[in-house]
Amino acid sequence: MARRDEIVAFADGLLEVEKWPEFGPVGLQVVGADEVTRIACGVSASLELFERAAETGAELLVVHHGLFWRSEPLAVDRRLRGRLAALFRADMTLLAYHLALDAHPEVGNNVQLARRLGIEPDRPFAGIGVGGSLSPVPLTELVERVRSVTGREPFVFAEGPAEVTRVAVLTGAGGYELIGAGREAYDCLVTGEPEEPSLQAARELGISLIAGGHHATERLGVQALAERIGAEFGLPWEFVEVENPV
Repeated sequence: MARRDEIVAFADGLLEVEKWPEFGPVGLQVVGADEVTRIACGVSASLELFERAAETGAELLVVHHGLFWRSEPLAVDRRLRGRLAALFRADMTLLAYHLALDAHPEVGNNVQLARRLGIEPDRPFAGIGVGGSLSPVPLTELVERVRSVTGREPFVFAEGPAEVTRVAVLTGAGGYELIGAGREAYDCLVTGEPEEPSLQAARELGISLIAGGHHATERLGVQALAERIGAEFGLPWEFVEVENPV
């Protein structure tokens, strides 16, 4: 058992949340039980995630995409009311970490994905992503690695070298940084989503793009964070997958 507020302080400190300008409130978003015996984690706030996390017996839930965004109306509509009601029924605390979790050099989405792909990060990319090297492999092999890690068929623009050695990784909606990756002489950008101009930009810059899905490329950070919290406080944790093809 651990105190909720001690867990929040640990996670905030680990991720150095004060360094990252955010799109919404970071860290503690909904206050639940004072004592925590079990942690759940998931990618994005939703009613389904909250109900399924409650079924695990967790008193604290960690997500990457939280409830509140500055781009959304400041109104508790039917969607938000239902989500809050599910958290209140379960007396469950909600923690949300967005850019800080993308960027973290150990538990972050980008470094976690890069290392699973055999890429050794050696520098930041686009502020929150990473760039790195791998032993030269055919582009087709890197595509297969992305397919294996994400569990889905990636979207590929094979416009760069047939053999890949330098790769930029920017999970989620990172396709907008394709031009930046090309300017930094990467062979390939691995991301979650492409943009409409990406094909022609890739072709003209001679760089490949592999998009493994916004959701699928951002599963790893919350799991690594929950594991770190669990180890720090001696708590069991569980990842709750709510499928999303985007």
